[in-house]
Amino acid sequence: MKKRMKKHVIKQESITARIKNWTISIMLAALMLLGLQCYSNGTSTLKFAQVSDVHYYTGTNNTTYKMIAESPKLLDDAIEQINAVPNVSFVMFTGDLIDKPFEKELSAFLPHTQKLNVPWYFAFGNHDTMLGGYLTPAVYMQMVNKYNKNYKFQKSYYSFTPQKGFKVIVLDTIIRERLTSNGRLGDEQLKWLDNELKNSQKDTVLIFMHVPVIEPYVSPNHRLLDGYKMEDILSKYKNPIGIFQGHYHGAKITQKGNILYVSCPSMVTYPNAFRMITVTNYRNKVVFNIENKETNLKNIQKLAKLLIFGTSVYTGNENDQNATITIKK
Repeated sequence: MKKRMKKHVIKQESITARIKNWTISIMLAALMLLGLQCYSNGTSTLKFAQVSDVHYYTGTNNTTYKMIAESPKLLDDAIEQINAVPNVSFVMFTGDLIDKPFEKELSAFLPHTQKLNVPWYFAFGNHDTMLGGYLTPAVYMQMVNKYNKNYKFQKSYYSFTPQKGFKVIVLDTIIRERLTSNGRLGDEQLKWLDNELKNSQKDTVLIFMHVPVIEPYVSPNHRLLDGYKMEDILSKYKNPIGIFQGHYHGAKITQKGNILYVSCPSMVTYPNAFRMITVTNYRNKVVFNIENKETNLKNIQKLAKLLIFGTSVYTGNENDQNATITIKK
């Protein structure tokens, strides 16, 4: 009797083991098939955060429309939110990391970035370097490199490949020979940009800059003076291009054919927000999912709202805040 029961138990265990093996084999086959489908469709996803116009300040007074005295708290809040999002590839600061172009301000800003769980990069803003002063672009970049080993670029404009199928281009739009809030690229940088785009026609290109090539609203004293030259270069290329801008502290999303222009709010101006962008690269299209992420520090946000006259200038319309845009290849 005991022998029969033992044989029965062994037989049951054998059947159970076979079923388990079959289940694992089926699951592995399904995963392989899914992987092959993704590969054959050329699908890949890149997620990044755009944080603009932090205007980090060590002082205690706010300005007419900027909560710069609260900038350390607002920056830390953005970093905390970004760290809570899975699969972020990088963070890009699109200019005006600091409000006053002094070494002590940048030295106070940089330790906060070490709290980020992902690599970060930046484009220069007009508040970041000093006309005729110590904090030159070269000194600024040297200081950044001490805290950011990913930043190993020799020039203030640069490019890199975050993953296959994507190209990141960072531009320097700052005029440094005179005091102005206008911007300019210059012929040398425009020639470099043209060459970068020429060599990236099979990629989805992501361009980051401070002074926008397309204004979110009209401001003659803040515009890119040779923006028309950049538009002429962009018009030569038909692959999907996303351009992420700052400077105006306003949210705006504009599509012109294969080019998407995204202006980012400021961390210190109402609505005290940043962008989280997910770009999905398919075989025949690219989908940009753009999210507006407001601060969790609602008391600061309420005070920031009191400092401005018209909220819509900075918040944009609803479709300027959150949007899903598809660009065909």
